[in-house]
Amino acid sequence: MGVKNMWKILVFLIMVIYCWASMAEAEYFKYKDPKQRLGVRIKDLMKRMTIEEKIGQMTQADRSVVSKEVMEKYFIGSILNVPWTVPAKEASPKTWVDMVNDLQSGSLSTRLGIPIIYGIDAVRGNNDVYKATLFPHNVGLGVTRQDYKEISLSVQERVFLSSMDRMNAGIDMFMVGFTYEEFITQLTYLVMNKFVPMRRVDDAVKRILRVKFIMGLFENPLADYSMAKYLGCQEHRDLAREAVRKTLVLLKNGKSLEKPLLPLSKKASKILVAESHADNLGYQCGGWTIEWQGLSGNNITAGTTILSAVKMAVNPRTQVVYNANPNADFIKSNKFDFAIVVVGEYPYAEYLGDSSNLTIPEPGPSTIKSVCGSVKCVVVLITGRPVVVQPYVETIDALVAAWLPGTEGQGVADLLFGDHGFTGKLARTWFKSVDQLPMNVGDPHYDPLYPFGFGLTT
Repeated sequence: MGVKNMWKILVFLIMVIYCWASMAEAEYFKYKDPKQRLGVRIKDLMKRMTIEEKIGQMTQADRSVVSKEVMEKYFIGSILNVPWTVPAKEASPKTWVDMVNDLQSGSLSTRLGIPIIYGIDAVRGNNDVYKATLFPHNVGLGVTRQDYKEISLSVQERVFLSSMDRMNAGIDMFMVGFTYEEFITQLTYLVMNKFVPMRRVDDAVKRILRVKFIMGLFENPLADYSMAKYLGCQEHRDLAREAVRKTLVLLKNGKSLEKPLLPLSKKASKILVAESHADNLGYQCGGWTIEWQGLSGNNITAGTTILSAVKMAVNPRTQVVYNANPNADFIKSNKFDFAIVVVGEYPYAEYLGDSSNLTIPEPGPSTIKSVCGSVKCVVVLITGRPVVVQPYVETIDALVAAWLPGTEGQGVADLLFGDHGFTGKLARTWFKSVDQLPMNVGDPHYDPLYPFGFGLTT
C-alpha cells in the first residue's frame, strides 16, 4: 500500500471520527442528562419546545378518548382516569400497568420524548382499581349547588373568560377530559392573538416539567410491574383499618353519663345487627368507588363489611342475628342484649348527591325507631356529611359518625367493642336542622347539635 493511499485512509478515518463526535454532540440534550442541575434541564427543554408542545403539556385528557397516536399528535402532558374509564371490568394490576405503559410509549416516541403524568381521579385510596384498599372518606359536601345563567358569548369569549380566570388562579394543567382538542385549539388561538401572554404559558409549563423531573419520569417513565403485588396487601389494609379507627366520631354514649353503652360486650348472648348498610360494601365505600356514583353490593371490590366485622369481633358463642328491617314483633320475640343499627346515605358523587333536606333515607329512620324503641342500641351513621339526626337522638343510646369508612369495616368493630378507644373529632359543625345552614363557628346564630371539634372518648 502506497503512502498516498495510506493518507487517504487516514483522512477518511479522521472524517469518520469527526462525524461520530459531531453526531454524539448533536444527540446530547442537557434535559435528558440526570447529572445536570434541575434548572438547567428545564431551561434546555423549554427552549426546544414549540407552542404546540407547550400547550400539550398543559392538557390533561381523559383516558377513554386518548390513544398512543393521540399522544404523539397532540403532545398530551397528562392522562385523567375516572372510575368509568377503567381498562377492563375487574382489571388486574398487570392490565393497568400495560395500559399506562402503552400510553407512555406514545409520549416517549414524540420529538422531545416528554413523559406523561398518569392521574387517577380519586377521593381516597385507589378507588378505581378492583381489590385496592379504600381509606375512610368524608367529603363534607354542602347542601345545594349554585345555578348559573348561561351567558351568550362566542366560544372564544367563553374560553377566554374561563382559560384566563383559571390560569390567573394559578392552575397550570387543565383537566379538560373529553374536550382536549377544543381546549388545545382555543388556547392556541388565545395565545397567538395575545389574549393569553406567552409568559403565562411558559410559567405553567416550567412548573409541570419541574414536577416530572423531580418525579424521575425522564429516567424511569414506565410503570413497575414489581409493585403490583402490593395492591390490597395486608399491610395496606391494616393501615386503612387504623385510619377508620381514628376518623370515627362518638357523638353520644348512653342516655346518662353514668351508664355508657360503649364499649359493647363481646360475650353477649344475642346481638341484633339491623339495616342494609351493615352488610353492603358498596354503601360503606360510597361514591367514586369503581364507578363514578358508586355501587351497591359486596362483590364490587375486596373488603370487610361491618356485619362481618361484628361477627369476627365477638365471642364464638355469641349469636349475631342480622335483619335488614326488623319490625317490633321480631324484636320483642327475641331477647337481644343490644342492637347495632347501621344506617346512612346511598352512594353518590358531586351534584347528583346534592340534597336540600339532608335527611337519612328510609328505611333508616323507621329502623331506628322500631329497634331503638325496644332494645338498647348504638346507631352507626354511614354518610359523606352531617345529616339530620336530632329527631332520633333521644331514642338512641349511642351514636357514632362513621362517615364512609371504606373497605375495612373491622375498624368500626374495633371501636364498638373496645379494642381501641374513640379519639375522632368533628371536622364540621353538626346542625340541628337544615334551616340553620350555613352555620360556622363564630356566627352570631351558632347553635349546633354538636359543635365543631366535638367528639367523646372511651
